[in-house]
Amino acid sequence: MTTHDLPSFAVHIPDAELETEPLDPGQIVSGSPEVTGKVLWESADGKQLRGIWQITPGVVTDTEANELFVVVSGRATVAVERGATMEIGPGDACVLREGDRTTWTVHETLRKAYHITLP
Repeated sequence: MTTHDLPSFAVHIPDAELETEPLDPGQIVSGSPEVTGKVLWESADGKQLRGIWQITPGVVTDTEANELFVVVSGRATVAVERGATMEIGPGDACVLREGDRTTWTVHETLRKAYHITLP
């Protein structure tokens, strides 16, 4: 059964088991951040993803997808190149535009639930 075939379900995000995800060493600005995550659902065409993602403290750069996420735990400062700098923490919803170049300064291990729309 693929994730898009799953019946409706609920997940307790703070306790969800996550899997190690590779982080390109070229993205790391400082510290030794580690990324884990889990895709909970993916559309049949692979263009919609819903899941959980976590990053430990450090500073990383990224090029964003079209994403909505809600922070469950932790804190970070997300600086968008030529855009806003956002202080995010538990309960905050954030919308990122596809192609935005960001710098994430993770102060406390951050866990979020996300929905990504790919082109």
